[in-house]
Amino acid sequence: MFTLTINNQAMKFEKPVRLLTLLDDPNKRYFLAKVNHRLRELRYVIDYDATIEWIDIHHPEAVFTYEASLRYLISKAFYNSDSALDFKFNYSISRSTYCHIINIGKAQDIQEIVHRLDQEMRRLVKEDLPIERLKMSKDDAKEFYQKHGYTDKIDVLKYRPEDTVHFYKSGQYMNYMYNLMVPSTGYLKDFKLRIYPPGFLLQYPRSETNGLIPIFEDAPTYGRTLIKANHWATLIDSETIAKLNRYVEQKRIAEFVQMNESRHNKMLHEIGLIIKEEREDIRLIAIAGPSSSGKTTFSTRLRIELMTQGLKPIMISLDDYYLNREAMIPNEQGEIDLEHINTLDIDLFNQNMLDLISGKTVQIPIFDFKEKRRSGFKTMQVEEGNPIIIEGIHALNDSLSSLIPKHQKYKIFISPQLQINLDQHNPIGITSLRLLRRIVRDRKFRNSPASRTISMWDSVRRGEFKWIYPHQEGANYVFNSGLIYELCVMKKYAMDTLQEIDRESEYFITANRLIKFLKYFLDIDDAYVPCNSLLREFIGGSCFDSE
Repeated sequence: MFTLTINNQAMKFEKPVRLLTLLDDPNKRYFLAKVNHRLRELRYVIDYDATIEWIDIHHPEAVFTYEASLRYLISKAFYNSDSALDFKFNYSISRSTYCHIINIGKAQDIQEIVHRLDQEMRRLVKEDLPIERLKMSKDDAKEFYQKHGYTDKIDVLKYRPEDTVHFYKSGQYMNYMYNLMVPSTGYLKDFKLRIYPPGFLLQYPRSETNGLIPIFEDAPTYGRTLIKANHWATLIDSETIAKLNRYVEQKRIAEFVQMNESRHNKMLHEIGLIIKEEREDIRLIAIAGPSSSGKTTFSTRLRIELMTQGLKPIMISLDDYYLNREAMIPNEQGEIDLEHINTLDIDLFNQNMLDLISGKTVQIPIFDFKEKRRSGFKTMQVEEGNPIIIEGIHALNDSLSSLIPKHQKYKIFISPQLQINLDQHNPIGITSLRLLRRIVRDRKFRNSPASRTISMWDSVRRGEFKWIYPHQEGANYVFNSGLIYELCVMKKYAMDTLQEIDRESEYFITANRLIKFLKYFLDIDDAYVPCNSLLREFIGGSCFDSE
């Protein structure tokens, strides 16, 4: 006898019961269940006391399940209708997943392919076919992959620490998406396929858009950087975890690390040349990006690069322009949102920048975060013809620097844009990389556990969508701060703090999702990481820390 509590109502059972049978959900609104703080699929069978909460698309973890299940549905639809086509899921544009059709021929019509695929997917949704979870040994999984030509899946299998592998079966089709899945194809009725040659974009509902499919907003500047990142990963043969791990196994770590670091050096040099060439116009270099992009180290390295070009830039942090706490305007809930642009002294910032550009000596404020108020001023001046570097969440927002002519501003958007997959059907999300960076940094420098970092992440993401991403397409340059080797370095730090989270914690769900793919990476020792690397901002040991 065991008791299940659902919606504050306790029910007793004598025999094991499948969660799906407890759910009255004809419209298929719920995709998962939280069982005693553990995320479970609706096909999960339970035989113990538990409190159950149904999870819909408004929960961020449900979005991961929905997106992974859609990739499964696409793979099954290709298997049924165009089995000869080879495809790969990778970079995302406008909150969607890109599917690259690798072997499309010149005579093949992408529109017809996508139209056929869409029809087959919708047929499968209408049939509401079960998606069942199976378990098999690694040897059996390898045999299955060999039979079906999934060599990329065989490659990563050797790094799986468990002796068994999970599969999902629907009809005759089997695949594994490294994620929890919806119980049947009928749950996947909400999606859009958008042609984006040489492939298409998969659009799906998001929690941050209230469960709706976001309006598509093309991002050609950002998109080109993602394509370059994909080409780079292919060029150095590291577009999958298995290929990356080979550098470790073959003891080629030093050259692999230096290749990636050299790419950062090349991009910094490229920016330096552009700014030097346009030094008569460029007076304000604005740097912004989402959390854990490496903005601080990048700004320092850019200043050094500009100095090698004969320039003498000064650096100013937007954090020093915070208003005193009592002068900040609370939001509708009566709370202070430190990410809101109205928490900054915009008038003083504009006046200071104008005066500096005019050659005047300026008193720049100093903000004391402990006291939550301005603690004094520092004197600054910039030599004629030299730029000012500013870094902060609102740096690309023209509302911040409205008095500075646009032609005098050079905007840089920075974000890690790794293009690395577990296999062709399973990409690793950029957002997960940034979260891991922040988890490692918070533990290293603030002795803050992973649970606290995860607890704040949804709020951080909301701020990014509101204040950062709307301005990324206005950037003159997008700097990819990702280093393909970095997860091999961060793994040991991240795993330790993630594994501290108790299974009964509400944050275990996210921690477990991160651990699921992090465990596949082989370790790289910190000693290989240069002291000026952007990665040092998160793992420590930066040569800039004492400056």
